[in-house]
Amino acid sequence: MSEMSERTGLLVGEEGIRRLAEASVVLTGAGAVGGYALEGLVRAGIGRIRVVDADVFSPSNLNRQVLATVDTVGRPKAEVACERARSINPGIDIEPMSVLVDDSTVGEILSGDFDVLVDAIDTVRCKISLLRRASETGIKTFSSMGAALHLDTQKVRVAPLRKTSVCPLAAAVRKGLRDCDTSSITCVYSEEPPISVPTDRDEHGKSVLGSLPTVPAVFGMTLANLTIMHVLGVDAGRGGTKPL
Repeated sequence: MSEMSERTGLLVGEEGIRRLAEASVVLTGAGAVGGYALEGLVRAGIGRIRVVDADVFSPSNLNRQVLATVDTVGRPKAEVACERARSINPGIDIEPMSVLVDDSTVGEILSGDFDVLVDAIDTVRCKISLLRRASETGIKTFSSMGAALHLDTQKVRVAPLRKTSVCPLAAAVRKGLRDCDTSSITCVYSEEPPISVPTDRDEHGKSVLGSLPTVPAVFGMTLANLTIMHVLGVDAGRGGTKPL
């Protein structure tokens, strides 16, 4: 057991460390939620990760995205994410994929023998395309709903997609996937009604929503923790465990 894994091993044992090291994850989105999800996955010892994000860091990301610094502004998020991961665990098998998530790319994004999809994108159309393909393949999926326009971290919840409530993004995704079997999709969402504040549009016409660093961090680390528990065989819903 490596020194990096020592504290984790005290909790999950050598078999748990092995499971984590042999696990593989596709992470879509390396922004506010996805950056924190990556941090948790890498530090836990997940052995193989594919990071998917077509965007570059901008100054407006500095308030909430853990991978955004003055030195990474202007650089591709997927590449920066991989560099960050290797600086923590040089032995990690990690690859950047700087592509937009849409109907034409979801097949490539989910290609290969991956155990878990961690979805941290926030564009409705792209999210529905991704989750539709994921539901078709049956890959276990942990998906972030809307983390912006929230203040209360204690309202963050975990539920199957079909049982989510309050969140407008979750409602749109449920509607878009109403003809799909979504039993493999578990969501992180907030039961706090979105705060009504003026919104703006970026250069691509996408809504710019207010956000703190704290709520996306809780979303991201919850996604990571759900993934870790799944890999270890821990039943988050019932508090029980499968033998390691």
